[in-house]
Amino acid sequence: MEALAAGSASGDLVQDALEAIRKHLGMEVAYLSEFVDGRSVFRRVDAPGLEHLIKPGDSQSLEDVYCNHILEGRLPELIPNTAKEPLARAMPITDAVPIGSHVSIPIRLADGTPYGMFCCLSPAPNETLNDRDLQTMKMFADLAARHVSEEQAAKTAKQRTAERIRRAIDTQAFRIAYQPIWNLNPLRPVGMEALCRFDENSGQTPDIWFREADEAGLGAELEMAVIRKALESLPSLPEDVYLSVNASPGMVAGDTFAGMLESLPLKRVVLEITEHARVEDYRALDRVLAPLRASGLRVAVDDAGAGYASLQHIVQLRPNLIKLDMTLTRDIDKDRARRSLAAALIFFAAETGTRIVAEGIETEGELNSLMALGVASGQGYLLGRPVPLADAIELCAKRTDRQAQG
Repeated sequence: MEALAAGSASGDLVQDALEAIRKHLGMEVAYLSEFVDGRSVFRRVDAPGLEHLIKPGDSQSLEDVYCNHILEGRLPELIPNTAKEPLARAMPITDAVPIGSHVSIPIRLADGTPYGMFCCLSPAPNETLNDRDLQTMKMFADLAARHVSEEQAAKTAKQRTAERIRRAIDTQAFRIAYQPIWNLNPLRPVGMEALCRFDENSGQTPDIWFREADEAGLGAELEMAVIRKALESLPSLPEDVYLSVNASPGMVAGDTFAGMLESLPLKRVVLEITEHARVEDYRALDRVLAPLRASGLRVAVDDAGAGYASLQHIVQLRPNLIKLDMTLTRDIDKDRARRSLAAALIFFAAETGTRIVAEGIETEGELNSLMALGVASGQGYLLGRPVPLADAIELCAKRTDRQAQG
């Protein structure tokens, strides 16, 4: 019992509990059932050699089984010999299975709601079953009940998260902020990165929204909705300014991504690949990207220097742009290691005809160091924060005018 509470050998604590109690009581079948629409549905089953008779997903009408009678006190939880219980003896299921001995404990969720039953049964009577066995059964049932309650709570939370994300997608409950991307010398705007922002009252950052959307199976759909909204701004941007949008490899390799871009002036669009995990099939990704790149789409690898995945993307995708992660640019003027790694990526870019964009530039020292290393483009709070589209365009116009006057 203590070993089960500490951790499950199979990874399924309830399944292990069923096996343990079945063996302890010397019975043939153990199962956990759930009450669903007037039926008892077997959720977990331990019945070696009897899998053809009972398996997870099977169900029986509650009118035909012992459950309700036990819940309402008409049958005891412990029945060593069903032949000695008139109600059990009269029920057709007793002879049909057959059931000679039966132990069953009601399972309730944390809020007291009946969930189902934790049961053991045998085709033969077992007069040795006693109150001590019943108490042991109850301990295992309590353990299963706690686990099921946690599962149900997690399931409910996941459903609520999925509903919240679905509402956000359907109502476009997000906005797009635009951060200018600059040519550093001379200083002039060359692009805008579209960044998704959610209601600040939600208390969740965009990365949490996207992670939860992915866990709910809505990640690609949320990404598509955000990208569609961002692309609506393209006609409002100056002709010589590109729009940069973020997308995960999984979404890009999907069936609908390419169609979303077909009618756009792709020479003015940069696609930032943002995945931090490894991509298993770069060929599938390339099959989608190749015709788009032939039409002018440029590909950027985001967060370069932040980990193994981004370096893999650089080698496999052969991007047009490499974006230095802000963990590299931060304090680059004070940190030799950061400068050395950045210099290596800059050298690689020069050798492969790739353009470097430095992210997260926040100080004049960082800006000057990056320019000294040969970085041609950059973005960051020093140059312009993510703001609504009109404000971003106005900032670019002011900076450009100031540069011209200077």
